Amino acid sequence: MGKYNFDEIINRKNTNSLKYDYAKRRGKPEDVIPLWVADMDFRTPKEVIDAIKEKAEHGIFGYSEPLDSYFDALDSWTSSHYNYHIDERKIILVPGIVFGIYQAIKALTNEGDGVLISQPVYYPFKESILDTKRNLVVSELVNVNGHYEFDFNDFEKKIVDNNVKLYLLCNPHNPVGRVWKYEELIKIKEITKKHNVIVISDEIHADFIYSNNKFVSYANIDDDAIICIAPSKTFNLAGLHNGNLFIKNDKYRRLVRRSIYDTGYSQSNVMGIIASEAAYRYGNDWLKELIIYLESNLNYIRDYLNRFIPQIKLIEPEGTYLIWLDCSGLGISDERLNDIILNKAKLWLDSGNIFGNCGKYYERINIACPKAILEKALDNLYSSLKDEKVI
Repeated sequence: MGKYNFDEIINRKNTNSLKYDYAKRRGKPEDVIPLWVADMDFRTPKEVIDAIKEKAEHGIFGYSEPLDSYFDALDSWTSSHYNYHIDERKIILVPGIVFGIYQAIKALTNEGDGVLISQPVYYPFKESILDTKRNLVVSELVNVNGHYEFDFNDFEKKIVDNNVKLYLLCNPHNPVGRVWKYEELIKIKEITKKHNVIVISDEIHADFIYSNNKFVSYANIDDDAIICIAPSKTFNLAGLHNGNLFIKNDKYRRLVRRSIYDTGYSQSNVMGIIASEAAYRYGNDWLKELIIYLESNLNYIRDYLNRFIPQIKLIEPEGTYLIWLDCSGLGISDERLNDIILNKAKLWLDSGNIFGNCGKYYERINIACPKAILEKALDNLYSSLKDEKVI
């Protein structure tokens, strides 16, 4: 057994938790097991908690900006984990990566311009394009025997046919779990550069890589890209609202910074700064044990499906703790599938169709929870499918 107890079940009810306290408000049964939003059921490292306590005891929470020590910790993390150094002059702090993506779209494109995404993909990508009155352009990933790949011919054709000015890359990819290989990223660069398309790379899940897969940051591919990084997924800090946009291109950085200022946002959340620095400085051992635990959960769900529900196929993830399940083998409608999952199995998952039309008959499940919760969830699913005579 390691130093950290990830088996501990922590009561998150009545803690203002979006994951646990808002089922009824979102039209779900109150007794569901929530395995949807990308929010882990594990405490952040003790060093992070201690840093927050120390600041809280200081008792003054005035306007705050990160000091050199924050950027030193961030640089140490990116250089050791992603193989690139950051320059603090080229970092823009944001209250969240989705916020940063919205502002980058506004800053770098005009209304009516095409913005390309590769569905199935994180659904705020689509929302950020439509909400900013840009033209949504989709090049679907291709599922080749359970392994998603780009169709680069379609990718380039969509760019040419739709006046695409910007591409939103998700790496590692949420929800299909791909960690894009160097050759794939180079191909993206070749096509986007050829057609003057700016790339925003959301790399928020970069610390969750399995087996022998290797994460390659787009920062090492294209100096003109906007790189989105944050400790929120890695260390379960999403509620502290702190992220970073790394933008080497001076023109792009100036435009994005202006767009952010125009929202009225300026100084960062002080607790977000404190927690992020502590996490990047002291969280590596905790993360290593967490990855081992997540791999154990992944092995469990793979084995369980193979033994008891072989009609549901695990799309083997190369990264992220968000697992993509192909439920088409059950032979039932998407509507009935979601009804059984929610109202019979009492599971709150993310239905695949919210990630794009190609997500129909898929479900996304969050395995970043104590194994006992995952065991209960899968038993509920198995019993419900059996009772409904689906399996």
